[in-house]
Amino acid sequence: MAHGAAAANDAPERTREVVLQAALEAFFEQGFHGTSMRNIAARAGTAISHAYYYFPSKADLLRALIFQVTEDLLVSLTSARASAGSDPAAQLAAMVRAHVALHTASQAESFVGNTELRSLGEKDRARAVALRDEIGGIFRAVVGAGMAEGAFHCTHRDETVLAIMTMCTAVAAWYRADGPLSAELLGERYGDLALNMVEWHGNIQAGGMTS
Repeated sequence: MAHGAAAANDAPERTREVVLQAALEAFFEQGFHGTSMRNIAARAGTAISHAYYYFPSKADLLRALIFQVTEDLLVSLTSARASAGSDPAAQLAAMVRAHVALHTASQAESFVGNTELRSLGEKDRARAVALRDEIGGIFRAVVGAGMAEGAFHCTHRDETVLAIMTMCTAVAAWYRADGPLSAELLGERYGDLALNMVEWHGNIQAGGMTS
């Protein structure tokens, strides 16, 4: 009985996730404005009334998808920075690897998050932009710390950070798992590119990074 009750309690959450996944696939393939709630419900294999029960509108689905992937990225970057120690070069490389990892593992979410940001309502768009600014702030803090220590020699911090983040984000648009590069190798190479962009002249050795 307990097992059956637990399964019953899990059913609504599973249905919600199926609807959300269906919306993600539809937005990815057809765009937000080219997708209807009826189409999402059909993809999810559920009644349209069930889709509306969990998400009263397409906008609610888009909001959930964009906020989730952005918050996941924020958590991932924060964790990568904390795990890299106190060296700004190690932190930046780790954050870039984490950025690339998320955008290769969650390509559809990342693609929709970037291309459909404009489709959010004004209030939701402002919140999404604020989350993105928070992500940019983490990168700016790390690059700024490296500049203050004399480890990074770039002269335009904000523009360099924007270029690094744009480079990482663009991965979602072109990366293919069956391509010549694994996600891990791509992350390593992008980490090297980012360190070149901040004009770091240290060496990566077996025990870690030394400037």
